[in-house]
Amino acid sequence: MNTVNKTSLLTGALAGVTAALLSMGANTQSSLAIVLYAASALPILIAGLGWGNAAAITAIISAGATAAALISPYFALLILVVTLIPAGWLSHLANLARPATELGGPDGALAWYPLSDILSHLAGLVTAGMIIVGFIVGYDSGVSDRMVDIVIEAVKAQEPLYNPDAAAIAQIKSIFTLALPLIQGAVWVVMLFTAYYVATRIVQMSGKSLRPREDIPSTLRMHRNAIFIFLGGLVLTFLGGAPATVGALVCGTFGAGFLLAGFASFHFRTRGKSWRLPVLWIAYLSVLVFTIPAIFFLLTGLTDTRRTIAVTPVGKN
Repeated sequence: MNTVNKTSLLTGALAGVTAALLSMGANTQSSLAIVLYAASALPILIAGLGWGNAAAITAIISAGATAAALISPYFALLILVVTLIPAGWLSHLANLARPATELGGPDGALAWYPLSDILSHLAGLVTAGMIIVGFIVGYDSGVSDRMVDIVIEAVKAQEPLYNPDAAAIAQIKSIFTLALPLIQGAVWVVMLFTAYYVATRIVQMSGKSLRPREDIPSTLRMHRNAIFIFLGGLVLTFLGGAPATVGALVCGTFGAGFLLAGFASFHFRTRGKSWRLPVLWIAYLSVLVFTIPAIFFLLTGLTDTRRTIAVTPVGKN
């Protein structure tokens, strides 16, 4: 839907260099690492959403080349599979549209790719990317075991009387082996979707957006088939070893998608209520502080799946 021209290619090249520099900044600013890594998706998304696939592809290539030249090909490969390629694919999906008549809609209108499918694709892309990264770096349970040992030693330094027995340590390590990929996958899906949301708003304000602005509370859901993938991941967690690690990752990535959908549904159902704002604040704070309430929103997302398709007149955003 965008023509290839010098402007789109130059925009993509600049976006790619910016993305690479943000990723490199994450290596030097450890406290802001995850934010900077997620922010590196923004230039790719903005280029793709505003200038089309040619700009997104150029941005991904230039980002990979810049990272390879300044850091290493290994580092470039990691950011490509985890951040840059998923961002480019999301922008491609967001710009997809077809005549609404093909879906039984009105003449002279376009039907846009459903947001539910975009969110499901994001969960799948993060899952695939992290599996590839795990294969490259040789991830195994030893990584999480070392992290547990470091935490236990730190606690012992603060509390000399703390001395858990071997059985307790083994149980902590077995739990953390599954918790680590689950949390990493969930956090990354949330961060990348946040980057996508911010990018769409920036492009819309600039007037370059192809896709119409959507009502997120009413349209942000997961595809119903994603439920089976989530349940499949849950089954894998009981098998032990590498399958359990992959299953935990799937539960984290797709669970995060359903969690986001659950929050969107909660926003939609409380719309127009006088008590809406304080309840929303309490809901978000309770999830951030206690975590357990997130199960409610996860279940809400699992039980409220739909594909809402945005339809706009041809030539109108």
